[in-house]
Amino acid sequence: MKLLVRNLARTTTEAEIQTLFETIGKVQSCTLVMDEKEGRSKGFGFVEMPNPGDAKGAIKVLNGKDLDGSIIRVKRAES
Repeated sequence: MKLLVRNLARTTTEAEIQTLFETIGKVQSCTLVMDEKEGRSKGFGFVEMPNPGDAKGAIKVLNGKDLDGSIIRVKRAES
């Protein structure tokens, strides 16, 4: 299941996001959306988790969590 992670601090890295989501379950991929001109994060990204139960657990546990001083929002990504 692909998840959208929003409201990330501009300093948050893909590795930090992946580590956070791995506390819930297996992470298939983690992609931070970057601003090509600025070379920094746009403040959102995507996490894919192969187990739908883990993904739903991640939404429940991590939505509203403070990460690097920002309250992140986690939801299922629209197809």
